[in-house]
Amino acid sequence: MTVGQIAALIAALAFAILVVFLVQLLLKVSKTMDNVNNTIIETTKTIEIVTKDVDVLSREVEGLLTKSNILLEDVNGKVQTIDPLFTAIADLSESVSDLNDSSRKAVSKLSDASKESAKLGVAAKLGRAAMKLKNNKKGDTK
Repeated sequence: MTVGQIAALIAALAFAILVVFLVQLLLKVSKTMDNVNNTIIETTKTIEIVTKDVDVLSREVEGLLTKSNILLEDVNGKVQTIDPLFTAIADLSESVSDLNDSSRKAVSKLSDASKESAKLGVAAKLGRAAMKLKNNKKGDTK
């Protein structure tokens, strides 16, 4: 064999080795691409399921918010209805407190008056007793 033939044979052999390595590389890349494709398919399915679930949840949350708003309006209306009641109760409490103060003052005045009356009663009894005593002494001197 000539040098040219040997060189061609070496080149052909190198080319064959290169082709084998390229085929292995392409097979590995193909498997990797299949795995990526499967991952993308699974991800797409999962996103579709999650999107459906989120849609259902958002509708339920919207319904709950609507009910909460209605309930809050009802509570606010009832609180507005009750506010005058609490104002009236506060006014009544103040009136009762004023009545208690007035009653205490009246009882105090009545107590003072009864003390004065008792003093007058004692003075009147003493006066009567003195008059009897005086009349009795006049009767003795006759």
